[in-house]
This record gives sequence, C-alpha cells and structure tokens, in this order.
Amino acid sequence: MAKFLNTSATNYYLEELIKASSERLIIISPFLKFNDRIRELLEDKDRMKIDVRIVYGKSELAPQEINWLRSLDFVRTSFCQHLHAKCYLNERAAIITSMNLYDFSQVNNNEMGIHVDREQEPELYRDAYEEAQRLIRISEEVRLAADKVDPTGAREPDQPASPATAGDNGYDKLTTSKLAKALGLRTGQLNEKLLTAGFLERDGEMFKLTDKGKAAGGEFRVSKQYGPFFLWPAELRV
Repeated sequence: MAKFLNTSATNYYLEELIKASSERLIIISPFLKFNDRIRELLEDKDRMKIDVRIVYGKSELAPQEINWLRSLDFVRTSFCQHLHAKCYLNERAAIITSMNLYDFSQVNNNEMGIHVDREQEPELYRDAYEEAQRLIRISEEVRLAADKVDPTGAREPDQPASPATAGDNGYDKLTTSKLAKALGLRTGQLNEKLLTAGFLERDGEMFKLTDKGKAAGGEFRVSKQYGPFFLWPAELRV
C-alpha cells in the first residue's frame, strides 16, 4: 500500500527513486534548483542513457541550472504554464508530494507526500503516470540556452530567454536583458528596479508580472525555442 512521507522521508525516497530508474525518469516540479546530491544522481542517469523528462512551471531557470542541464544529453526539459503539481516517477514507483525539487524546500520546508509502488498499487500508479504524461504533452519543450556564468559575479549573463530585440521576430518590445543593456544596467539591477517600481513581484525565487507591470506594457511570453521571458516597451524607464 502507499506509504506516507514526511520531509526527510520524501528526500530519501526521491533519491532512491532516481537511483533505481533504469528505463525512464519523470520529474514534475514548478520550481527547480538542484542540490549537489541530485545533480550527481541525474548525471549518473545521463551516463546510463536513461530517458529523463523534467517539467517545470515558474518563470525562467537560473543560468547556472540551464548551463548544467544543457550539458546532459538524455535530459529533456519542458515548461508547463500554471503548473503546481509535484510528482516524481520511474518505471516502478511514484512520489506525489508537496515538495518542489528545490534545495531550499528540501532542507527548510515542512512537506508531505506519498510513495506509490507500481506492483502494490497498479491503478494508483497508472493514474499518476497517465497524468504525468498529459502534463508532458501539454508542456512546451525548451531548448536551453544561456551564457556561461562568471562565478565571481563580475559579468551579468543574459537572461536564458532573450530571443527578441525591438522589432525582431515579430516583437516590438525588448526583453529584460536587452532593455537593461539599453539603459546601461545589468539584468539583475534592472530586475531590482522593476521590483521596486511594482512591475514585478517575487514568486518564490522567481519573478511574476504584476497588474502594474501589465499596465506599463510588460508581457510574459513563452517561446518553444527559448522558454519563458518578459517583454517591455523600449521607452520604459524605472
């Protein structure tokens, strides 16, 4: 029968689930930030050529996460709007939980979940697997692209999603990174100004467009090639 999991048990069974995957691994988590242990396990699955699907749903990934994921040949990453589910599956078991695959959540939050064994609970496992497949189908696969990050912080990389300048690709607005360059700012500095002005708000570790930001002409977009990003009027000043 299904096992109840608290925070520490969720972490334990999640690592065991990743280690035990020999055919496929599905990770569904709105927020992503990998601790060193999870990175090692996923890198090992990549070396074993295991099919890994990761679905996330909150704004863009940090450049460090993108550069690492981009190095894994057998990991495919998709963005799913309005995602709130957290579910982890391999060919033999599933974990349905409140915990994001996010290092802060794994250490600091009080989480709950259940562990489902396919042999013991075949119908429950099948329902979870079918819903996971549906989320994969409706999500948009992201081609990850980001500059290498200078660990000293001396250089601010472009946002991972920066496909457009004003007038490019059908857009008449600028991405955050392009607007920052036009204003003589680093992207992080502009994001702080957008937060202070009330155009953006924090959504966990990510950003969310506010009503004030929309009224100022800000837009949230998702590109199949670049993933999620914000667009702003070229004349915007903060």
